[in-house]
Amino acid sequence: MNSSTTSTMKKIIISIICLNLYFGFSQQTPAEDQNKTIAIVGGTTHVGNGNTIENSAIIFKDGKITLIADMATIRIDMRDMQVIDAGGKHIYPGFIVPNSTLGLVEIDAVRASDDEREIGTMNPHIRSIIAYNAESKVVESMRPNGVLMGQITPRGGRISGTSSIVQFDAWNWEDALIKENDGIHINWPNTFVRGRWGMGESDDLKPNKSYSKQVEALNQFIISAKAHNTKPTSSHLPFEAMKLVIDKSSRLFFHVNDEKGIRDVIHFAKKHDLGSVTIVGAAESHLVKKVLKKNNISVLLRRVHSLPVNEDDSVDLPFVTAKILDDAGVLVGLETSGDMERMNSRNLPFYAGTVAAHGVDKENALRMITLNTAKILGIDKTYGSIETGKQATLFISDGDALDMRTNKVSHAFIDGRQISLKTHQTQLWKKYSNKFKAKK
Repeated sequence: MNSSTTSTMKKIIISIICLNLYFGFSQQTPAEDQNKTIAIVGGTTHVGNGNTIENSAIIFKDGKITLIADMATIRIDMRDMQVIDAGGKHIYPGFIVPNSTLGLVEIDAVRASDDEREIGTMNPHIRSIIAYNAESKVVESMRPNGVLMGQITPRGGRISGTSSIVQFDAWNWEDALIKENDGIHINWPNTFVRGRWGMGESDDLKPNKSYSKQVEALNQFIISAKAHNTKPTSSHLPFEAMKLVIDKSSRLFFHVNDEKGIRDVIHFAKKHDLGSVTIVGAAESHLVKKVLKKNNISVLLRRVHSLPVNEDDSVDLPFVTAKILDDAGVLVGLETSGDMERMNSRNLPFYAGTVAAHGVDKENALRMITLNTAKILGIDKTYGSIETGKQATLFISDGDALDMRTNKVSHAFIDGRQISLKTHQTQLWKKYSNKFKAKK
């Protein structure tokens, strides 16, 4: 056996050991379907649409909400229901994390567990959902913070592929699916790039000399896709996948941060009549707020707990951008991508708490991780708020769910099913909680 083969075998063995150690704790079994009407009474309900109801009553049956009201205004016989007393507690709609790679990567260092990107540049036909691992230990760790749904999004290339929306308590991706192929994701070219330090170049920002060429490549791809779908003569998977946005049945998500890039995206979308468009990242969106509002462009704002992009930006700009856009009437949702994004997804409610601390009305901040995001993802008719007729996907917290000091989820439901809040992390906590206690 040569040295190359030996090295490969060692890597395989190490990967197997890592996976065995990681998966040593079993996944929590998905909850059974709701079989009894449930009433949650006495709590403060944060509806998700900007309203609150103190001393509320929420009733749901067969996974759907049948009543949401002030307890003082109703009289209902609850003798045959499972009644949960939420007195002194708070009830919220399930939080939704967009633009996420949850379930696509388990351990970054183990290649076999990493399926977030494919080779190639134009990959609209790549469907993230078929790679989604519903048994991911990272996914189940979202639930204790109230993050119950997510948009599973591929990475890489100029066109990354197609995302889908799932709920976080399922045996497999088919069971988890809420909405399949909700949108196609395009990484807009950077107008500025940094020099390659490893090649002896300065790492200062400089204009991207290939910008126009890269935009034109996208332009020609859209034109070719439209021509192919008008009169196809042969099979072409990437072009056929673009039919989702050409016929406006799915949304286009443009990942872009700088002002010029955002303006160019808006012009590009109008030129090709691409229908619903959302800007993802949008670090400099505050500079084009009026243009975004005028063109009905929604925004999934980059991780709030970040440093400013430009050296001359105000240090608190990432915290106040949401308020600037919200005040301008732009539909804003919050996303968590970036370094360690899968782990940071659980902090989604605290990003909303941060924008609330920097001027956004508290209930509007909540909308940015519930109903606003549901509208952007096209699932607002069934999710995103606690309203009659919608799916009973909600949770009860002992305190303020947007405050990491007091958010302690006691009950959580997905489509009316009471789900487990245990994870491999709670198992480890219990295992080691007594390790350093003094022996009696």
